[in-house]
Amino acid sequence: MKILTSWLRSAVPDIAVDDQQLAQDLTLRGIAVEGVHSLGPDGHLFEMDITTNRVDAMNHYGIAREAATIYDLPLAPHSTALPAATPAAPFPVRIEAPELCGRFTARVLRNVTIAPSTGMVAHYFNLLGQKLISNAVDASNFTLLGMGHPTHAFDLDKIEGGIVVRLARRGEKLRLLDGTERTLEADDLVVADEKKALALAGVMGGWDSMITAETKHILVEAAWFDPASIRRSSRRHLLHTDASHRFERGADFNAAPVANDLVSRLILQSGGTIEGELVDVVVPSVQARTAQRPPIALSVQQVQRHLGTTVHPEGITREIVAQYLSALGCTLTEQTPDSFAVQLPSWRLDLEREIDLVEEIARVYGYNRFANTLPTPGVVVAHATAAREAAVRTRLLALGYSESISSTFASQQDAELFGTPGQGSIALENPLSEEASLLRPSLLPGMAAMLAHNLNRDVKQVRLFEQGQAFTGTTQCVVETPQLALGLTGPVVASTLYSAQDAPIFELKGVLESLLSLFATESVAFTAAAPAWAEPGRGATVLVNGQALASFGELASAQQAARKLRQPVYLAQLDLGALYQLSLRHITARELSRYQAVERDFSFVFPEAVAWGAAEQAILGLGVAELQTLRPVEVWRDHKKFPGVYSLLVRAVFQSQERTLREDELAAWQAQIVNALTALGGTQRA
Repeated sequence: MKILTSWLRSAVPDIAVDDQQLAQDLTLRGIAVEGVHSLGPDGHLFEMDITTNRVDAMNHYGIAREAATIYDLPLAPHSTALPAATPAAPFPVRIEAPELCGRFTARVLRNVTIAPSTGMVAHYFNLLGQKLISNAVDASNFTLLGMGHPTHAFDLDKIEGGIVVRLARRGEKLRLLDGTERTLEADDLVVADEKKALALAGVMGGWDSMITAETKHILVEAAWFDPASIRRSSRRHLLHTDASHRFERGADFNAAPVANDLVSRLILQSGGTIEGELVDVVVPSVQARTAQRPPIALSVQQVQRHLGTTVHPEGITREIVAQYLSALGCTLTEQTPDSFAVQLPSWRLDLEREIDLVEEIARVYGYNRFANTLPTPGVVVAHATAAREAAVRTRLLALGYSESISSTFASQQDAELFGTPGQGSIALENPLSEEASLLRPSLLPGMAAMLAHNLNRDVKQVRLFEQGQAFTGTTQCVVETPQLALGLTGPVVASTLYSAQDAPIFELKGVLESLLSLFATESVAFTAAAPAWAEPGRGATVLVNGQALASFGELASAQQAARKLRQPVYLAQLDLGALYQLSLRHITARELSRYQAVERDFSFVFPEAVAWGAAEQAILGLGVAELQTLRPVEVWRDHKKFPGVYSLLVRAVFQSQERTLREDELAAWQAQIVNALTALGGTQRA
C-alpha cells in the first residue's frame, strides 16, 4: 500500500520528526513501512504492509490517527462542509436484505460538471501513480485512499425509480464496469433500482449506470455490507477490487455518511447543487453488533500485570492507558480509580476483549520500551511433551529433513481427502478464501503445498517435516491433536532391497522406524492398508502396540496432476498425541566387546505373503542373547520366472561380551534360525 507523507501531515500538521523517523516509529508500532522513497519537495512515499485485521489503517487518515496517537498530537477532523441543499422529497431507498446491508446512504447531486480532476486530487494521484478518470470517479477513489471507505457514484438519469438493495435473482445478468457480463446467483447481493441490478454490491459498479461525460445528475452512495456476503461474491466472480478488499475485512459502520459527504464535496467543486438531504437508512440490529458493541471492562492493574516492567521508571500508568485508548478512538468511562468501561470505536472491529486493549496499549507504547527481564524462578516450567518434541525434531534434523511451517487452514476438498472420516471439520465464520475455509484436520495439505512451492522454483530434491496442531470436531467443541507431517520428493539412492522407484517409500518407512525407536514401544508393525490419499498399492499404515499411529505413501497420481506437481511426492503423517503417551527410551552406553564378531548369512525363498517383519520376529523370538544385529541384505524378485515368491538374504551378527564364540554354538544357533525360517514357509537356497 502506498502512503504519501505530505497527505499524512495534512491531517497531523504538528509532527516534529522527519519522515525517516516517522517510518521507524510506525513500524515499531505494528504499522510496517517496508520502503521509503523520496518525492523531493513533496516528502516521501511509504510502501506499507498493513495486516488484514487492520482495515482501519488501510488509508491515509487511519495511519495519520496512528501517528497522532504515537506523538500525542491532535488529529484534524474531516472537512465535510457542504453547500445548502435545495428542498426535495427524500430519494427512495429500500433495503430488502437487512442482514447483508446494515446501512445505505444516498445523496442526489444535480447539474454537475464531469471534467478531468485538478488541484489536490490530481497532484496526489500523480504522486501515487494512480490513474485519473474523471472528477466524479476520482472523488470516490480519492476518498477511499484518504479515509478508507468505499463509495460509488451512479448516473441518476439511468436509475428507474429508487434504490433497492436486494439479493439477486438466480440467472440474473449484470454487465459490470470492466465490460464483462456476469450471471448472478441467488446469494449475490446487488444494488438495484425498481427494474434491474445496477451494481454487484461492495465489489464493482454496473456498466449501464456508470458516470460518463454526458452525465448531469449523480446519486452518490456509501454503504455498509456484510463481509461474508462480499467475500462470497468476490470469490465466485473472481473479482478482487479495492472496495471488496475493505468490505471483506469489515468496514466502519459509521463511515458511510462521512464518506458520502467527502465524495459529494469533491464533485461539487466543479459545479452543481445538492437536492434534498442525505438519505441514511440504518438497520438497528447490524448497528448494535458493529458500531454499538457493549463496552469492555479494563483494569489498569491487569494492564500492568500483563505488560510488566518498562525501561522508564513510571511504567504504564493510568494516565497513559487513558491517553492511548482515547487517541485510538475509544471512549473511556471511569468505573473505579483502577478501571474503565471502554466503548470501542466503530472502525476497530478487531478489538473484542480486554486483552486486545492491553495489546493496543503495548503496541502504541512501543515494544522496544519494555525492559528485558527474566521470569520469576518456578513460574515458567517446561511443557510435559517438550522433551519428546525436542527428541523428534533432533532426530529428523539429523536425518536431513528441514523443519517447515504451513498454513493452519485447508479447503473442503483437502479436508475430505486427508482428514479422518467421522471426526468432523471446523468451518471458519469469515474465511479469506474457499481454499482456506476450514481449520486443517491434517497437516498433509500444507505439506503437499510446500513441496509444490519448492518444485515450482526448481528445487527438485526436498525433505521437510512439520510438527503442528490438527483440528477436528465441531465449532462448539474443537479437538486439537498434535501431528507430524513428513514430505519428500526427488531422487533417493536405490538399494539391493528395493528399486529406485520404491526407494522414497522405504526412506519414509525408515524415518518412521527411526522416530519410533526413540520411544518405549512394545511392538511396531506395518500393514499394506494404504491411506485414502495414496496411490493404490503405494502406501502403508504403521501399527504401534496394535494401534494405527501413522500412515505413509505416494500421493495419488490424480492429486499430483491436480496440484500440478512435476514429479512424484511422498507423504507421511504421524499421530504425535498418541506417540507422546509413550515414554522416551533411556539411552545407555556400554563397553564395546573385545571379542570377535561372527557373521552368518541365510538365503531363503519365501512366499510373497511372508513379510520381513514376520521373519525378524521369528528369529528374535529364539532368544539368542549373543545375536547382536539382524538385517536383510538383499531382496530379489522375478515375477515372470518365479511368480508369487521372492528371495531374501538375511545377515546375522553374533558376538559375546565375555568370550570368544565356539563353532558348535554358532552351528546350533544357525540351525535354530534355519528351522524358524522354514517353519514360516521358507525354503533354504543351496
